[in-house]
Amino acid sequence: MGPVQIVATAVAATITVVAVALVVRTVRRMLAVVRLGQPDPSRGGDRAQRLKTMLAETLGHTRMLRWTVVGAAHWFVMIAFIALSSLVLEAYFEVGFPDHGLPLIGAWNVYGLVTEWIGVLGFVGIVVLIGIRLRNLPSNPERRSRFTGSTMWQAYYVEYTILAVLLCGFFIRGFKAANDTLEWPVWAAPVSHALGVVLPASEAAVSLVAMVKIIVSMAWVIVIASNVTMGVAWHRFLAFFNIYFKRSPGRKGSGLGALRPMMSEGKPLDFEEADPEKDQFGVAQVEQFTWKGMLDFTTCTECGRCQSQCPAWNTGKPLSPKLLILNLRDHAYAKAPYLLAGGGKTLTGDEKATQEQLAKVDVLALAEAERPLIGGVDENGVIDPDVLWSCTTCGACVEQCPVDIEHVDHIVDMRRYQVLIESNFPTEAGVMLRNLENKGNPWGAAQSTREDWTKGLDFPVPNVADGGDFEYLFWVGCAGAFEDRAKKTTRAVATLLNEAGVSFAILGQGETCTGDPARRVGNEFVFQMLAQQNVETLNEAGVKKIVATCPHCFNTLANEYGQLGGHFEVIHHTQLLAQLVSAGKLTPVQPIDGAVTYHDPCYLGRHNRVFAPPREVLGAVTATTNGAADGAGLVEMDRFAERSFCCGAGGARMWMEERIGKRINVERVEEALSTGAKTVAVSCPFCLTMLGDGVTGKKAAGAAPDDVEVVDVASVLLRAVQK
Repeated sequence: MGPVQIVATAVAATITVVAVALVVRTVRRMLAVVRLGQPDPSRGGDRAQRLKTMLAETLGHTRMLRWTVVGAAHWFVMIAFIALSSLVLEAYFEVGFPDHGLPLIGAWNVYGLVTEWIGVLGFVGIVVLIGIRLRNLPSNPERRSRFTGSTMWQAYYVEYTILAVLLCGFFIRGFKAANDTLEWPVWAAPVSHALGVVLPASEAAVSLVAMVKIIVSMAWVIVIASNVTMGVAWHRFLAFFNIYFKRSPGRKGSGLGALRPMMSEGKPLDFEEADPEKDQFGVAQVEQFTWKGMLDFTTCTECGRCQSQCPAWNTGKPLSPKLLILNLRDHAYAKAPYLLAGGGKTLTGDEKATQEQLAKVDVLALAEAERPLIGGVDENGVIDPDVLWSCTTCGACVEQCPVDIEHVDHIVDMRRYQVLIESNFPTEAGVMLRNLENKGNPWGAAQSTREDWTKGLDFPVPNVADGGDFEYLFWVGCAGAFEDRAKKTTRAVATLLNEAGVSFAILGQGETCTGDPARRVGNEFVFQMLAQQNVETLNEAGVKKIVATCPHCFNTLANEYGQLGGHFEVIHHTQLLAQLVSAGKLTPVQPIDGAVTYHDPCYLGRHNRVFAPPREVLGAVTATTNGAADGAGLVEMDRFAERSFCCGAGGARMWMEERIGKRINVERVEEALSTGAKTVAVSCPFCLTMLGDGVTGKKAAGAAPDDVEVVDVASVLLRAVQK
């Protein structure tokens, strides 16, 4: 070992000791902050499924590969990053002994071949990712960047560090090849041998480049250890844990469908015994999120995929799911010194800590502790109310997040406190909630008119109260019973079921709202009141199978009533109709005129993964396939299935005025009209209303053909079945 090797080894050892000490301190702090969150015992079960899902999403990149080019590039970079750990370890040997490599496996040709190509593909991958980031700079006025609001220097630093370490690895191998000390033949390390041809022979160069490689790597460790909120770097380690502890690891669309029940000290809240002075009602302070919520905030990669898909963000609303999570993250870590010193507020607003405990807490942490979680600019709030109430709970953010952050649960938890304790929510939502409490439906219609939609049908609609056997309980829903356009869908479904010989019955006046709008707006009390009433009614009627036309009713009945003792087999009407068409019990005989485009409702598609049945029905109706010469067939919008764009009505937004930015339904209607389809098919009464209003507005402005219409899939099928 010569002088160069001695100095290089000393430098490498020193910076490594500093880096390890700092990162250990930071990891301990990070764990302490995550542990500040509330208990959540639901995250530990089914370990085999959790491990399987975690490995599939990380090593298999199942979510990232939905963005094909980005996903493939990121996979190679991830594999290269994992391989870099062994290559950095190898550098510790090369810095002192330039003619040596990694012990035991370092001389294997297979090791050389695999790491060579991982390095090449990782280099290509990181260059692609850098190019994509540069092409989508937030400063580019021609595009709405998903990187808006991200901490760009951190991303650049991470990317260029990976690039530098990969280059150092190749130069080390190149100099070893020039020295004729490279362990592997040309076929196993072609790039390294090619570099060796042009590089001079020098043992000192091997040691110096190895030292640079270690310095670059450990400097990166020191930087991230000094920036605990640097999610763009920390997600490389935390993503494995965040994915492992996701809400429903065995379910497609985990974090979607059912909302988490209101929790207090790790247990579902029982409203019959709950006390606001002793039990937590929603989230009013950042430490009232669960520990998984705190892990969510810490794991955010700042990639902006959630932001790019969010209907609120895309129509000029202040909500960005990414920025919401980043604001909560920054607030949590800024407030952490105060909380870790014993600080915090009781549920009645009293300070928990003594003056002695808070004496040494940094003044900035004390100031952060005084910020309200929800509040406007004048209140220095962490989350602006307009951000909170812009959410449609469509789930696009959760669907796209590569590390399984559960944005919708966190938003609704904050809404719950605002509604139940602060009574602070949009005025129109208050009217809707009063209608639910007093009339059992959000429109405030008389309960006695729930069966009016049956008038004029040429067959009787059986009622459960009349007795008799039936296979399906037809859950009509409030929109299906009271809203004029939705009543056409209800009549179409009933007619088709009767035509196919399906035995069904309705509850009529015995049915009340499922409580979906109350729960999504944050009023868990009203939701449980309505849900318990319905569960009791359904259980007394002996209902086992339910068909529903509203995806919101469908989701609530299928996924949330089980939390209250209501376990039913629930099917959406498009699923049942697809089965009947497939079985030959309904046969379309009259093709539809012109092309059809289908809009996926969020609560049917993303939340419950029902994508194919509506398309199967429409496929059976349309005379020819997509792209036929006569222009008929099913044509997809640019955003469909998992990436479908919301109509704007979810999350109780149906009953709230849209005052900021462009109307979401108008954005979606413009996308539908761009397909050239004459029929915009939907399978949700809210979507029917929102898109119908959008098309009407476009027609009035002369921006849509007069023959374009918005109709439910059931109505499309009924026209084709009837001669």
